[in-house]
This record gives sequence, C-alpha cells and structure tokens, in this order.
Amino acid sequence: MLIDIGVNLSNSRFADDIESILIRAQEAKVTKIILTGTSIKETQMVIELCERYQSQFPSMLYATAGIHPHEAKSFNGSAIETLEGLAKHSCVVAIGETGLDFNRNLSPQNTQEKAFESQIELAVNCKLPLFLHERDASKRQLEILRSYQNHLPKAVIHCFTGDKKTLFSYLDLDLYIGITGWICDERRGRDLQNIVKNIPLNRLMVETDAPYLLPRNMPEIPKNRRNEPANLNYVIAGITAHREESANIIAESSSATAVAFFNLT
Repeated sequence: MLIDIGVNLSNSRFADDIESILIRAQEAKVTKIILTGTSIKETQMVIELCERYQSQFPSMLYATAGIHPHEAKSFNGSAIETLEGLAKHSCVVAIGETGLDFNRNLSPQNTQEKAFESQIELAVNCKLPLFLHERDASKRQLEILRSYQNHLPKAVIHCFTGDKKTLFSYLDLDLYIGITGWICDERRGRDLQNIVKNIPLNRLMVETDAPYLLPRNMPEIPKNRRNEPANLNYVIAGITAHREESANIIAESSSATAVAFFNLT
C-alpha cells in the first residue's frame, strides 16, 4: 500500500482521463490519494471528485479544504465561513493548502498571514490537521506556528524544499514532512538529498504533487511531462537513494504515518 498525500487532481491537465489515472495508480499500489484544495472553487472541485469516484474507487480519494497563499487575496470573512462548511464534508481530512509564499507574492504578505492564521484557527476548531505550503517564508511561517504552539494541530509541510536549519525548526515543532519528486532532481534537489536522512522515519510522508514535479529518475519521461500518482514509487526511490532504509520500509512507514495523520479509513 502506498499513499500519495498531495495530488492536484482538479487541475485541467487531468480533465480527460481521471479514471485511467486512478486505475494506473492502483496498479502501482497507490491505494489512497489526498486531493489538494487550494481555493474555495478548487476545494469544491476536489470534494466533487471524491464523490464522483467513490463507488468505483471506494476509500481511495480524500480531500483537503483550504486557500493557498497565492489565492489569499480572495480571502475574507465569508470565505472562511464557506471553507468551514466544506471542511465538514466526510471526505475532507485536513485544512489547507495554506501557509506563506514570499517567493512569488501573488497575494500581499499581510493578506497571506491573515488567511493563514484564520485557517490555523479553523483547523483547531474542526479538529483537523494542517496541510502547509511554504516558500521563501520560513522565518515568518515559523513565528506564526510558534504563536499557536500550545494548541497547534498536527501539521505537515507539503513539498518540503528548505534547508537543514528550516527542517530542524519544523521538526522541533513536531511537524511532519512531505517529500515530492524534487528529491529526484539532480539539479535543484541536491540540498534536499543531503538532508532527507535527518527526517525521522515516523515523520516522513510522500507525495507526487501531480501534475507538477515529475520525477527525473524515471527511465522514460512522458512526452506530456505530466506527473501522476502512479509515479509515487519513483519519489520513494529518490528518497531511498539517500537514506539507510529500504524502499519497502519507507513505503510501509510513510503509508502508516499518513493513515494515522489524516485518520484515513
């Protein structure tokens, strides 16, 4: 059993062949997939996908409900109320994708912070874990997370690409770490390759972030360069190359961690 904790299945690049994507995932032993909500609209879409494929792929699809920092400019009081309603759906297992992104600043930083803090509070109230994004904003993100430390819910840093100091700071807050195909990139992924061994095995989860971050260790790169959950084994292989455990142990442990973290059935 493998669990992909981050897939953007509502992305338009998947529109024409979702059923075949899910079949290929099953063939690759990816039995559970968490679909990422990044806005009110995308959260509604991933919930609808969970509903649509429930009978054909029972207990396979779950969702997060959140507003990505890029979308924080659309955040307001009514948005958090709508998000709270969506978070009550039976398929929703986390609040997010939320956090800070000071790399592209597609939303003003102060607006990102307000949206982030509101979603932390929502996760606390809903008793759901947090699915976190962070890019070039670790200092401020850590400050905010520490301010909630006494009642911070479980949280995973999705698609971690930071440095060793940042990694240890997140681990000190008892956060979990999600690793993607970034670790398979011999160009951009070298720093991550050097520090992935420092992640405790019981804090490590794996994800494709499909359709993005296609693993570069694949023997044949698809012409459309679209990533999908069936490629999760290549992410595990990329991790295995820089840790002591076998691929089977990493697969089993990350899956067990994901089941417990997201309270999957």
